[in-house]
Amino acid sequence: MKKLFLLLMALFALTQVNAQAKNVIRIATDNTDLILQVAPNGRLYQAYLGDKLLNERDIDNFSPYVKGGSDGSVSTRGWEVYPGSGAEDYFEPAVAITHSDGNPSTILRYVSSEQKAVAGGTETIIRLKDNQYPVEVALHYIAYPKENVIKTWSEIKHKEKKPVTLWRYASTMLYFSGNEYYLTEFSSDWAKEAQMSTQPLRFGKKVIDTKLGSRAAMHTHPFFELGIEQPAQETQGRVMLGTIGWTGNFQFTFEVDNIGNLRVIPAINPYASDYELKADEVFTTPEFMFTFSNNGTGEASRNFHAWARNYQLKDGQGDRLTLLNNWENTYFKFNEELLSELMKEAKHLGVDMFLLDDGWFGNKHPRNSDNAGLGDWEVMKSKLPGGIPALVKSAKETGVKFGIWIEPEMVNPRSELFEKHPDWAITLPNRETYYYRNQLVLDLSNPKVQDFVFGVVDNILTENPEVAYFKWDCNSPITNIYSPYLRNKQGQLYIDHVRGIYNVLKRVKEKYPNTPMMLCSGGGARCDYEALKYFTEFWCSDNTDPIERLFIQWGFSQIFPAKAMAAHVTSWNKKTSVKFRTDVASMCKLGFDLGLKELNADELAYCQGAVANWTRLKKVILDGDQYRLVSPYDGNHMSVMYATPDKNKAVLYTYDIHPRFGEKLLPVKLQGLDAKKMYKVKEINLMPNKKSDLDANEKTYSGDYLMKVGIHAFTANRTFSRVIELTAE
Repeated sequence: MKKLFLLLMALFALTQVNAQAKNVIRIATDNTDLILQVAPNGRLYQAYLGDKLLNERDIDNFSPYVKGGSDGSVSTRGWEVYPGSGAEDYFEPAVAITHSDGNPSTILRYVSSEQKAVAGGTETIIRLKDNQYPVEVALHYIAYPKENVIKTWSEIKHKEKKPVTLWRYASTMLYFSGNEYYLTEFSSDWAKEAQMSTQPLRFGKKVIDTKLGSRAAMHTHPFFELGIEQPAQETQGRVMLGTIGWTGNFQFTFEVDNIGNLRVIPAINPYASDYELKADEVFTTPEFMFTFSNNGTGEASRNFHAWARNYQLKDGQGDRLTLLNNWENTYFKFNEELLSELMKEAKHLGVDMFLLDDGWFGNKHPRNSDNAGLGDWEVMKSKLPGGIPALVKSAKETGVKFGIWIEPEMVNPRSELFEKHPDWAITLPNRETYYYRNQLVLDLSNPKVQDFVFGVVDNILTENPEVAYFKWDCNSPITNIYSPYLRNKQGQLYIDHVRGIYNVLKRVKEKYPNTPMMLCSGGGARCDYEALKYFTEFWCSDNTDPIERLFIQWGFSQIFPAKAMAAHVTSWNKKTSVKFRTDVASMCKLGFDLGLKELNADELAYCQGAVANWTRLKKVILDGDQYRLVSPYDGNHMSVMYATPDKNKAVLYTYDIHPRFGEKLLPVKLQGLDAKKMYKVKEINLMPNKKSDLDANEKTYSGDYLMKVGIHAFTANRTFSRVIELTAE
């Protein structure tokens, strides 16, 4: 038996030697191959990134080098996977280190690699080392075969006697060789989130970055689309979708070199962030996730949606709560009696929960406006003498759950917290303080501040374990950029602040794993997949005008599933009907933010029916495959549908936004159905006493017909919406 064991070990060792002799590392999904190769110089290069290779023997035919001379490069070099600064590469590095002796160069060589099974896929770990300095880098890749998503990040450490300075620290670097590249980016501002625009990438660098620190994605979002040979399109063409999981300053660099090759570099933004790294301390970069499709962005988005629900989004397989929020109904003006009445309205509406928004805390500095009280997380006795326990009790007696708004990372100067701990806020010591929205950002690089922020949640749930939900807001970017805690290490503020937030969120999730939370940041200024490990959903925008929301939700849906996107029915744009506003919100995780007294009897009855329909169909909407059928960017109409993986149920949404008089209307061609199955078509979410004027209503069609011929669902001369249920018979 012992001899057999030794023989097996020898065979295993021989296999490993043979694998290393090939010097090839394959990172593969069911549809994509990333082939890395160790060159004779010991350095690691990208040999291939593209469609899955069917014959494994072909992998041995790659060369790791892009030759110089006739190929146009100024030196013999390859597509180095993680190039350092200060050597012979003339373009943007992945990592830049100033060593303790002042030397700014880093050259990493291959040491070893291993692969292991993880949830949903395979993780590949590649270890690199500088042969002149004790610097090590571990490259991590997780390939999710079924979802066709690859996640990658790096870990940097050293054993030099003194600290080194990091001034570049990319998550990865990817290379492309083609004739044309087109970048679709997602610009933003308050109430104008996820606005899509496309441009060609030419020679030189295109950089997308943010320097806001907190509320970091207010002006640009941490994701992009790359069209290869043509602009990214919905149902055809080669595209890559990429997103970085970092809730702070990020940077995407797209660099087209002198011979037309493209390198894509996702990273923390190094702006004002020279990072002092001590010996044996590990600097972990953010995760970068990407997927490819040869069939346009729709398929690529579905890859991300499925992957997120399965592996990344908090409680991605779980349920979601419908709710009634009080903010746009009452703002800061409420008391216990009014809130109890609103809880009854929530029950009457048919939603699961009542959510109390801003204005419930502060005594010495009451939170009756946005210029006081932040930081003082004690119930305002004048408004709520019974405190949170009375509200939880009232909600329970009414038959709904109770949720509450917090903004624990911020402080008003008019607060007891700031009076006691002015050094806990990020403020300059010698300049006039600038206040964004009358508030400052707490310094989460400080462990004492982390304990305080965790305590905001912990104290509420310790006293009130039946609180069912938190809306966690973050309304200010970092201004007055100085950390009293870090003192002479200000280059670490932007990074350590975000890591401090994660420390808090990890503690919350560990102690309260089943408490859902909404990620909010003055709207959609926090929307990344690292934060969404701790939040069940995010608030896409404070702009709830339903027409604007069609564009906003279309943009966010490129990367995020409907399950992660919270949308509320409000009074914004009363020129549109309550039906239209509700139908738009019901494409995502449905909520309401208005008073039922605003509604007439028919509108209230409609909303009750819409809530019941959404609840009945939420497995289709939240867990089904999404198909974006008609883009609001292309005309006066918009359409989206969801279909279950078994293709037995689907929900179709259509919207007439600003139809022109007498314009030609085309049928909506569905996707994601079974061509051989027959489907009953039924329009739902109708106003009371209104009959459907849809020609296809209550008729049965084959999936083949619905996908090739379609349904005449659009109308002319009015802003109008439809919700159509399809059931396989």
